[in-house]
Amino acid sequence: MPVYKAPLDEINFVLNDVLNAQSLTQLPGYQDATPDLIQSVLEEAAKLCENELQPLNRSGHEEGCHYENGVVRTPKGFKQAYDKYVEGGWQGLSFDPEYGGQGLPHTIGFVMEELMCSANMAFAMYPGLTHGAMNALHAHASEELKQRYLPKMASGEWSGTMCLTEPHCGTDLGLMKTKAVPQEDGSFKITGTKIFISAGEHDLTKNIIHLVLAKIPDGPAGIKGVSLFVVPKFLPTEDGEPGMRNGVMCGSIEHKMGINANATCVMNFDDATGWLVGEPHKGMRAMFTMMNAARLGVGMQGLGIGVVAYQNALAYAKDRIQGRALSGAKNPDKAADPIIVHPDVRKNLLQAKAFTEGARVLGYWVGMMIDMYEKHPDAKVRQEAEDFVALITPVVKAYFTDMGYEVATNSQQMYGGHGYIREWGMEQFVRDARIAMIYEGANAIQALDLVGRKMPQNMGRLLRRFFHPMQAELEQSMSEAGLVEFAGPLYKAFGKLQQATAVVAQKGMARPDEAGAASTDYLRIFGLVSLGWMWLKMVKVAQAKLAEGGDGKADFYDAKVKTARFFMEKMLPEVEFRFRSLMSGGKSMMDMSVEQF
Repeated sequence: MPVYKAPLDEINFVLNDVLNAQSLTQLPGYQDATPDLIQSVLEEAAKLCENELQPLNRSGHEEGCHYENGVVRTPKGFKQAYDKYVEGGWQGLSFDPEYGGQGLPHTIGFVMEELMCSANMAFAMYPGLTHGAMNALHAHASEELKQRYLPKMASGEWSGTMCLTEPHCGTDLGLMKTKAVPQEDGSFKITGTKIFISAGEHDLTKNIIHLVLAKIPDGPAGIKGVSLFVVPKFLPTEDGEPGMRNGVMCGSIEHKMGINANATCVMNFDDATGWLVGEPHKGMRAMFTMMNAARLGVGMQGLGIGVVAYQNALAYAKDRIQGRALSGAKNPDKAADPIIVHPDVRKNLLQAKAFTEGARVLGYWVGMMIDMYEKHPDAKVRQEAEDFVALITPVVKAYFTDMGYEVATNSQQMYGGHGYIREWGMEQFVRDARIAMIYEGANAIQALDLVGRKMPQNMGRLLRRFFHPMQAELEQSMSEAGLVEFAGPLYKAFGKLQQATAVVAQKGMARPDEAGAASTDYLRIFGLVSLGWMWLKMVKVAQAKLAEGGDGKADFYDAKVKTARFFMEKMLPEVEFRFRSLMSGGKSMMDMSVEQF
């Protein structure tokens, strides 16, 4: 059976030593978010994830959700676990206190995302989707709608969804057919079908609040005519309780390769009553508030799956005896050595360790930047932080999920034949990780977003938010003898990223296909360089701690230095291959006629 232990030592190292998260207490509203408070919150979160959520992960996967006549029941134990989640106040952990949230930093919300996704990704999606809907309502809805829905959603009594995709259109939302007809009372009647709606129907909450993209008749054609509406499953009464059933029904649930314990629904809207969120025909702006939050959340799913897959592979590699070490028996009193003695097993484990620990720093840093752009009193600092988050969102979503899947499959490989036997749990991690690369915008779409939108935005301003501070830190690190072995390779890789940026920008202006052909390689380079930067930050802290004596954790800090060395020597060189592929251009992709395929 698979196991999971919340890596609190690793998390505390990132928050307290690498990112100095205690600085968040200087922001308005975060004065009480002290390290001691955060530590107590994380200890309770660990208990919830280890004791309540993780034990349901495999059983929920095996049982799946049950659909009958429009009703969906979650697997055994999910409702009880969700009730405990709600009792603990976890849904509103980092939400606005004005609407019932606890007002803790978003950074801590990102930590919670990792813990829950490691413990039970399917369960984590129910509250995760509610977060996205809450963010959109908070940013774009009228005060009346906020007061009607947000307190119940922040408490966890009600949940939320995002209803975007239709049978004939996924990414190209301008093709949607769902319509919203205005009514005399200011409401709208919503009619249409949405598919792939995660958590669209379930038995965890008393009401489900759907945020639905639809077109108002006679509006602008295509994407410019899309509006966003809030459509509750049950129409709220005057006292705020679920009332009459609305015209929305789950038509079926999908039978999937993974995340079986989270219902993926076909939702039918038949003259359902809804209310406009924001301005007419401006739904895409509100949609991206949901989507960007969801994309970062999916990125944390990639990290979470990577963490739990690594933990289980490591335990297996230490326990499973098979063969002898190439350099001679390490356990001569036993019939064989544990497989962790073998170089290729160590390579896979170190790749997992290097990715998950580096990604944790980058993911939490994004959370801190969200806190900065929401709370910092200086407008310039807020703009810089918002730019950074906008730039790095497609990288986090795509690179984290690509690598989460890679870590899961490599971890499965270490089990040999046991890896595809269900009782060991590894095949579930592979199944669950695979979908994260597809939904909330497939990873190739993230790459196109990076090169097509984020790169040229505001004359490259977003890129400068990343490039300039990294350049400064690299130059400073190159002057320190103990850091050169880490900063040197990263400096060269950063140079390749800058060169690739110039090439993609130049070619893309003349021939858009060239930018499209380069986009996936470019995003991968960006991800590798980003993680390299995080490892440089960790090495600086670890070396300083070791120089001070290690404070009883010398082995922990020494492992950081060794893992950083592995990343720079064995993972960062992928930049060279990706750069060569990028520089070869898109001609070999585009020369073939359709008939020649």
